[in-house]
Amino acid sequence: MNLQNEIEKLFAKSEFTSDDREIYEQFKTALRRGEIRSAEKDASGNWNANAWVKQGILLGFRMGKMVEMSKPTETLQFFDKDTFPLRPMTLEDGVRIVMGGSAIRDGSHVAPSVVVVPPAYINVGAYVDEGTMVDSHALVGSCAQIGKRVHLSAAAQIGGVLEPVNATPVIIEDDVLVGGNTGVYEGTIVRERVVLASGVILTRSTPVFDLPNNRIIKSEGGNSLEIPAGAVVVQGSRAVTSGFGKENGLSIYCPIIVKYRDEKTDASTKLEDYLR
Repeated sequence: MNLQNEIEKLFAKSEFTSDDREIYEQFKTALRRGEIRSAEKDASGNWNANAWVKQGILLGFRMGKMVEMSKPTETLQFFDKDTFPLRPMTLEDGVRIVMGGSAIRDGSHVAPSVVVVPPAYINVGAYVDEGTMVDSHALVGSCAQIGKRVHLSAAAQIGGVLEPVNATPVIIEDDVLVGGNTGVYEGTIVRERVVLASGVILTRSTPVFDLPNNRIIKSEGGNSLEIPAGAVVVQGSRAVTSGFGKENGLSIYCPIIVKYRDEKTDASTKLEDYLR
């Protein structure tokens, strides 16, 4: 069965049969196993969205029916589409889920040796690769692609994207450190070994000031904002230079690349290895 063709045909339908539901369940299982992804990296290093995969996820919302997800004996009650239960997990998956109330939605891929610290949330379509730590209050949004050995620090927010279906999801490549209370949204691509300091916010419309290279990095022509490999990004501000803003000494937030990773930076990020 060509899963892509089947999903694209189902996406055009408004009513569904039990056979349609079986195709959707096969699709969701392939997502869980990491056999298909919402975005993939090509030989040139470019990330390309698989629009049909996001169509399949949206199909699950249309196809599903509202059911009670909680047990009658539980105090907290949960009601959601029956197509999106929690991801089935066993000890053999090799994922360390610390006690305390995290949730991993079905249709996400969580690789062996991932650590999830409560309370964290991994949404449908997300891909979390080996050795990554999802710290407390961190969010991995829908279809976000997280590489190997990434540390998503406490309260880090990796945005999700399902609409429009041709938009590239947020990409965090290998060995990236995402600081606490940091937010990465709107299809931003963070290349390997980047350090995002606490509180940095990145969106498609955010200009990033690269001090070592004397340039401003912007998304161009509707493309994603891209943070270059090894960059160390911190919070900054730039003065308003005209009108009311200048008169009142106001500044606007902006992220700044202050340097690129070196041995000193690598040593300061090594501490997390002791937590695994």
